[in-house]
Amino acid sequence: MKKVELLSPAGNLEKLKIAFAYGADAVYGGVSHFSLRIRSGKEFTFETFKEGIDYAHSIGKKVYVTINGFPFNSQIELLKKHISNVAALNPDALIVATPGVVQLCHELAPNIPIHLSTQANVMNYLDAKVYYDMGVRRIIAAREISLRDVQEIKKMLPDLEIEIFVHGSMCFAYSGRCLVSAVQMGRVPNRGSCANDCRFEYTLYAGNEEHGTLFRLEEQPEIGTYIFNAKDMNLASHVKEIINSGAVDSIKIEGRTKSVYYCAVTAYAYRMAIEDCYNNTFDEKKYQYELNTTKNRGFTDAYLVHKPFEKNDTQNHDYAMSKGSYEVAGFVLEDENYFMCKYKIYPNDEVEIFAPLNSIINECDNDIGKIYKRDNKYYISFKKIITKDEKELASVHSGNTNPIKLPKKLPYMTMLRVKTQEEK
Repeated sequence: MKKVELLSPAGNLEKLKIAFAYGADAVYGGVSHFSLRIRSGKEFTFETFKEGIDYAHSIGKKVYVTINGFPFNSQIELLKKHISNVAALNPDALIVATPGVVQLCHELAPNIPIHLSTQANVMNYLDAKVYYDMGVRRIIAAREISLRDVQEIKKMLPDLEIEIFVHGSMCFAYSGRCLVSAVQMGRVPNRGSCANDCRFEYTLYAGNEEHGTLFRLEEQPEIGTYIFNAKDMNLASHVKEIINSGAVDSIKIEGRTKSVYYCAVTAYAYRMAIEDCYNNTFDEKKYQYELNTTKNRGFTDAYLVHKPFEKNDTQNHDYAMSKGSYEVAGFVLEDENYFMCKYKIYPNDEVEIFAPLNSIINECDNDIGKIYKRDNKYYISFKKIITKDEKELASVHSGNTNPIKLPKKLPYMTMLRVKTQEEK
C-alpha cells in the first residue's frame, strides 16, 4: 500500500535539509517573487535551490517548486523565463495557481508534473476535473474543504492526486483571497507580500453620521481586539481519519518563513503520526505534545472534520504573539562535535536533546559534561562551557558566534531545547 506523503515547507537550504532529517518525504519552496512567499523566495538563490534539489534526489526525496503568484500582464515575459530557468533545475513538480500559468508550464516544461495551488480554491469534483483535463496531476485542495468532499473528488477522479493542509497558519479570508493588506499597506497577499494585517490589534469605534458622535468601544478585560486573528491549523489528532479515508495522497505543513525548530518539530510529529497510524499504534498525545512546543496562536482543527458553524474555536481574540513551551538553546553543527548557541546555556543546566529521526545518541560522562537518558528522553548537561578555540566561558548566549564543544558527538542538525520560564 502506498503511504501518504508528508510534505514540509523549505524556506531556505538549511530548512530543506532539516525537514528531510526530521521526517519529510518532500518539500516545497521557491525562488523569486513568483513564489507566493516573497521573503522565503529571497532566501533561495537558483544556485542554492539547485543544491537543495540535487540533495533531495540523492536521498530519494522530492522538491516541488512554488510558482503560485498571480502575474500581471507586464510580468508574463519574465514569468516565461522564470519557468524555463526553474525547469532546468529538474524539480519534481511545479505548483501553480491559475489556468494560464498551467498552460504556460505545459508549453515550457512539458516533462514536469503540475500541482494546482490551494490558491485556486478547488472545493468540488467539477472544478477538479477542469484542471485534471488541463493536465494537472495533483490538486492542493482549499483549506476550507471537508474530508467528505475530498473523498467525493477522489471517487470521481481516482487518478488525480489530492494534497491537503494539516498544519500551520490559517488565513482569515478564503484561502488567501484577502485585500486588507493591499488596502492598508500596499502589500498584495496574492502577490506574495501579505503584511498579515489580520494579526494586528485593532481599536474599535462606533460613530453616528447624523450628529457626529464618535466613541471608543470599551471591551471586557482579557477579551482583546484581535478581531481577525485566526488560530493555527493542527490536524495531528486526525491523521488517522485522513489516512483511513483513502482519499488523501499528501499531507502538507504550512510555514516557509517560520523557524528551523518549527520545521523540525512539525515534520517529526507528523511523521510519527503517519507511521503510528500504519502500525496501529496511533497516540495523538505524543504528537500534540511536540507541536505545542512550537510557537503558535493557539490551535484549531479548522474545517476538514468540522463545519465552521458547528463550533467557535477558530479565532484567537486574546493575542497575536505566538507562544510555545520550549526555546531552542543550541544547534549541532555539521562536524557533530560543536553546537551554536541560540538562546542561553549555563553550567549544570539540564538541556533536552531533540535529534533527527532514527538518531543514535551515545551517553557519556566526562570533564566537559554528560549525556544521559531519562523517561525515554535524552538530556545534556555541561560541566564546562568550552569554545572551539579552548576558551572557557561562565555561560553562553545567542549573541556568541563561537562554536561550543560537546561532551560527545551528536548528530548533525540536532537541536538542544529548554522549557520556557512559563513552563518551568
